[in-house]
Amino acid sequence: MSTLTRLAAVAAFGLSAGSALGANYAVDAAHTNVGFKVRHILTRLPGQFKVFEGTFSFDAKAPEKTAGRFVAKAASIDTNVEKRDAHLRSQDFFWADKYPDLVLVVKGLTAGAAARQYTTTADITIRGVTKPVTLTIEYLGVEKTPWGGAVASFAAHGTINRKDFGLNWNKALESGGVLVGDEVELLLDVEGVEQTTTR
Repeated sequence: MSTLTRLAAVAAFGLSAGSALGANYAVDAAHTNVGFKVRHILTRLPGQFKVFEGTFSFDAKAPEKTAGRFVAKAASIDTNVEKRDAHLRSQDFFWADKYPDLVLVVKGLTAGAAARQYTTTADITIRGVTKPVTLTIEYLGVEKTPWGGAVASFAAHGTINRKDFGLNWNKALESGGVLVGDEVELLLDVEGVEQTTTR
């Protein structure tokens, strides 16, 4: 995001003792990863979006009121092969010129089976198509930094079908399979910096 996108992202978490209730956070792009994995023939190929941004709020006493919006730039996709990345930016896949933003909107968290685990049904928009995605979220904690601020961290993962968003390109294999899998695993590791407000 300019700083999910400097998109995701995603929001999620119970804050530990000493942290502010109802705090607002901005995604720290230097300490956040917006990644994915998708099958290529047999291998699960990793990638990421390198430009993204996002904000989220969280109330430890009312996680259902959690809200967040995260934006990743489609043109920033990086799979470590420039020729492949150029194809992914094209009309065959993300069509980055026409649909520059991937957007994830989170509204509310539900407590999971274990401590510090949550689930949420977020809205994800790719190529102008918005669909729900279920995310499993692990709250990693909140800490004061050496510079006096506070950061909250979490990890989230979920799965989408790329064809639901019009990313249909593929090639048949002699075995009867296809070159690229339909399911894409989203892998988000997010650190948010608490935003101070003037009263």
